[in-house]
Amino acid sequence: MSLQSLALIEKWPVPTAAAAVVQADGTVLGTRGPVTRPFALASVTKPLAAYAVLVAYEEGAVELDEAAGPEGATVRHLLAHTSGLAFDEHRVTAPPGQRRLYSNAGFEQLGDHLAKATEIPFGEYLRQAVLEPLGMTSTTLDGSPAKDGVSTIDDLVRFAAEVQAPRLLDPRTVAGAMTVQYPGTKGVLPGYGHQNPNDWGLGFEIRDSKSPHWTGGSSSPRTFGHFGQSGTFLWIDPDAGVACVALTDRAFGTWATEAWPAFTDAVLAELRNG
Repeated sequence: MSLQSLALIEKWPVPTAAAAVVQADGTVLGTRGPVTRPFALASVTKPLAAYAVLVAYEEGAVELDEAAGPEGATVRHLLAHTSGLAFDEHRVTAPPGQRRLYSNAGFEQLGDHLAKATEIPFGEYLRQAVLEPLGMTSTTLDGSPAKDGVSTIDDLVRFAAEVQAPRLLDPRTVAGAMTVQYPGTKGVLPGYGHQNPNDWGLGFEIRDSKSPHWTGGSSSPRTFGHFGQSGTFLWIDPDAGVACVALTDRAFGTWATEAWPAFTDAVLAELRNG
């Protein structure tokens, strides 16, 4: 099966785009574009970083509810963007657990916390815990665990299959990562404005009933994933039984808010209609 809907990326107003759809068993239903070309992930780095933190949790290096980040905050708060830290500044703007303040700074403090706990630099821990076991040989993180990852479609397909059918983690841990943390929390979804509630799991954003949103109108409420300001996204729709990855080299903007939902709806429609 080769999904014809993936051809829509060729109409996107971007210099280069690549995409793929993968099932939980690792079966790739289709690809388009240069699947081995490295792209800057921007915030699609966060799910990879979160997965490494969850490995550390299962290994006993950290606990989800231990203190981390600003006073009163925990590892869980940092993963769920409720630590109270500002977007890109290491300053506190709200008490932990009260607002969904999407925070790169929070993921940077999370990376620092894990590095101290394991005595391994975060990028190296990510490599050992996630990238190497999954064969993601073209993925690197040199810098911020919030936004400095570089990867390929081929590698992210491996990650998307892992999240759907975990081998590195207990499935119950991954189920927790896709479960709303601090339900009812309001906040701003970058690029899409204020959402009430602004639901988030552990490192993964959860679609629920958000509108507007970067996934499709036909995406199930259980869909979770992340998009990046470098024009990238990864979503996993448990009800459809697939994940989709798209990477581009044009910054997120109006073009993406217009193109991505239609693309996702086309992919899901083709899958439904077989």
